[in-house]
Amino acid sequence: MPSGPTRLPSDRLLTILTCPLCRAGLDRADGALRCPGRHTFDIARHGYVSLLTGHRRAPSADSADMVRCRAAFLRAGHYDPLVRTLAGLATELAPPDATVLDAGAGTGHYLAAVLDALPGALGVGLDTSAAALRATARAHPRAEAAGWDVWRPWPVRTGAADLVLNVFAPRNGPEFHRVLRPDGALLVVTPTGRHLRELHEPLGLLGVDARKEERLRRTLSAAFRPDRAEPLEYAMTLTAEDVTSLVAMTPTAHHLGPEELRRRVAESGTPVRVTASFLVSVYRPRRSGQ
Repeated sequence: MPSGPTRLPSDRLLTILTCPLCRAGLDRADGALRCPGRHTFDIARHGYVSLLTGHRRAPSADSADMVRCRAAFLRAGHYDPLVRTLAGLATELAPPDATVLDAGAGTGHYLAAVLDALPGALGVGLDTSAAALRATARAHPRAEAAGWDVWRPWPVRTGAADLVLNVFAPRNGPEFHRVLRPDGALLVVTPTGRHLRELHEPLGLLGVDARKEERLRRTLSAAFRPDRAEPLEYAMTLTAEDVTSLVAMTPTAHHLGPEELRRRVAESGTPVRVTASFLVSVYRPRRSGQ
């Protein structure tokens, strides 16, 4: 079956991204983005730009199966209270025409909700997974996606973003600070130790480090000051299919094969009531002398 035309990055995106090799601006050229130094980066048929051309996929990048399972679980609405919380905070933290960067965008589900809440905003999702980038590029008409490792210096102009999202993803404090405007905000979501606690033992889920929040604050303290933190906890009723998708979208999927997962889910009994528990934190960039 013939494929449709490639979705080209927007003009606005070109004012935000830079060449990862020389930091110059980028422009469209023959189905790619190219800087004046002729460094060239392919635009995939699905509309995302591959800024990591020549680099192998990171070992921790989500596989196509993980992205499919995450999309199915999120479509079922189990994390909708979190989605609503993020959208509500976004309207308080950023202007309607904001530039929103999502570090580790996954399927683009949370980014799309924020863009719905900010009617003139542009969203840019960064991820190393090609499957995740495909999903992000089609998550919303104003969502763009770029292949990048968020641990490395970002190919983004300094001060380009009004809001940075970081939902269950790696945190690069210096780059968060650099790309944010001085009056911008960083919105971080982390699971608490109670998250999915009913599934830890029967399914062998990897637990949340009890000192995770302390480590988060320490990681960000040099560049950010905490503004507020909102706990969010509620119960979900999950079917066997829900539980399978949930586990398959987490880091546990790297250690637990699909057959073994199905066996454990069957033995654990469903439907099951499971705790969803998050901490939603807002940080503001520190200025000189703070």
